[in-house]
Amino acid sequence: MMNQILFSGVIGLFLTLVGTPLLIKLLARKGYGQFIRDDGPREHLSKRGTPTMGGIAFIFATVAAYFLSKVITGKPPSFSGLLVLGLMVGMGLVGFLDDYIKIVKRRSLGLRAKAKMAGQLIVGISFAVLALMFPDSRGNTPASTKLSFITDFGWSIGPVLFVIWALFMILAMSNGVNLTDGLDGLATGASVLVFGAYTFIGVWQYQESCANAQTLTNPAACYEVRDPLDLAVVASALMGACLGFLWWNTSPAKIFMGDTGSLALGGVLTGLAILSRTELLVAIMGGLFVLITMSVVIQVGSFRLTGKRVFRMAPLQHHFELKGWSEVLVVVRFWIIQGICVIVGLGLFYAGWAAEK
Repeated sequence: MMNQILFSGVIGLFLTLVGTPLLIKLLARKGYGQFIRDDGPREHLSKRGTPTMGGIAFIFATVAAYFLSKVITGKPPSFSGLLVLGLMVGMGLVGFLDDYIKIVKRRSLGLRAKAKMAGQLIVGISFAVLALMFPDSRGNTPASTKLSFITDFGWSIGPVLFVIWALFMILAMSNGVNLTDGLDGLATGASVLVFGAYTFIGVWQYQESCANAQTLTNPAACYEVRDPLDLAVVASALMGACLGFLWWNTSPAKIFMGDTGSLALGGVLTGLAILSRTELLVAIMGGLFVLITMSVVIQVGSFRLTGKRVFRMAPLQHHFELKGWSEVLVVVRFWIIQGICVIVGLGLFYAGWAAEK
């Protein structure tokens, strides 16, 4: 059954390596180029006109890799896998409409705020509601109404509060990835690391599933997750697809993911966290996204309260650019920060399991 994970990762990688150049040519032919702010770092002005909406490439590759891995291995899709992919595609569609209006309709702000929020709410609520349905033979639904860190804890917060909580997570992480996507390859490379970690988590939860409690050496530390192996298949497909896209997105980028990609990545990362019962752990695993989001919150809050800015420019990556760091230096060092966050997150995940022994 582990072959699914290998197949999905390899297929996702191959499809974006081969397919992204074709998308670049198509977008360039239609003139769908990136808009660059005049008040940003001067070095970014040379990027004006670079094809954007590249998220289409890895969204398509991930979905195709997931289903092709199922066809090859003869295994049926799971509700958890379909829900996470649906969340990714839905958020990607909202981002695509935003990008399309910015580029094709020449409206710099893209979708109006209310329309964009409405789209995200529709997608997020649909995911959250459906995630509490489809119980398996053990009565486990894809999501749980309990909060989770490395597994569920505490009392149930009920379906209404769960939907609100899920929406908050989806919006926060989507905006976090969107803000991080400001330098060539930064958000893509950081996402590869997180999805690699979630591939491991899915495999571990599958091996230590409560469904196999009678054969486990430590049944007290088992995981009540509905479809952990399928979540690993999705995470592997995402890791491969993002890695292939990074080949073309790294400095100097031939294509940008746009809101199409960043909203999709933030959504699917949240979906993996909710369905793997690691909701609070994702704040550590995706620590770079949280750090960059907080830099914007601090900057805006400080300016409104005191009239002064903490950073030269927000998000945080542009602050270091204006301090004289090269773009590549910022990206590599931020990747290192993200790698440390992933290592800490996986360490806490394993420590939680070991503590139950």
